[in-house]
Amino acid sequence: RYRLGVAVRALAAIGGGYVLSALAATAFALWLPTSTGEAVLTGTLASFIVFTCAVMWAFAARTALRAWIGLAVPGAVLGMLVLLRYPGGAS
Repeated sequence: RYRLGVAVRALAAIGGGYVLSALAATAFALWLPTSTGEAVLTGTLASFIVFTCAVMWAFAARTALRAWIGLAVPGAVLGMLVLLRYPGGAS
């Protein structure tokens, strides 16, 4: 049971952290009011911080379910921000 909990948290940390950091990088790149290059660079650098915090959250949460919820909620918010900018997708 303990090993399964660690495995689920590791999956949340690696997979969920990756998705969350990718969404954060995209949202920063789309919404920052700077030049495109600066916005992309800032979003990419910020994604490293987001990934690190996501990994720490996944192992600091009380349960594995809370770890997933703690990654899914900000992921949904960032996903909505990306969809608000390009509702039909980038073309």
